[in-house]
Amino acid sequence: MIIRKEYKFYAAHRNETLQDKCSNIHGHRYGLRIHFEVEREGDISTLFGDFDDKIEPYLKSNFDHGMLINCNDPLYQTLLDHTKRTGEHFRLKVFDGPTSVENLAWIMFSEITEMGFRLDRLEVQETDTSTLIYTREDWVRDNRHFAKSSGETSNDEKETSETPSNKTV
Repeated sequence: MIIRKEYKFYAAHRNETLQDKCSNIHGHRYGLRIHFEVEREGDISTLFGDFDDKIEPYLKSNFDHGMLINCNDPLYQTLLDHTKRTGEHFRLKVFDGPTSVENLAWIMFSEITEMGFRLDRLEVQETDTSTLIYTREDWVRDNRHFAKSSGETSNDEKETSETPSNKTV
């Protein structure tokens, strides 16, 4: 059985690896459709509020009105230097690679799974006309890819792996 919940958050980012308008700092109102796999136990499977109790604070503390930033982006060090110099605090969600919607979906799928939820898929809407649909199969494949690229050994049966750093500063 699948329960779908919808959420939103606002965040800035840039993709410094592209040579187009997306290399500039800009923002999105991200829409999320999270498809949770659940099993019925008695009359109901899960209270909808059980999802909100974990997902809403997660989005607010890690993403909402923050900036997604690649740790290899020269702007990241500039922001850290500014913070040290002024004491000003920024909500930065640090990626180990470009802040693409694909990488955002992988990080969110991983972190929500770590909360104890089993996801079927995650839909990330970046603009009014563009949505990425990220499935459990995509997540398993990406975990294998990131394990190989970081030199870890990958177990084909294993659905999770150590995730590259995706911390909030």
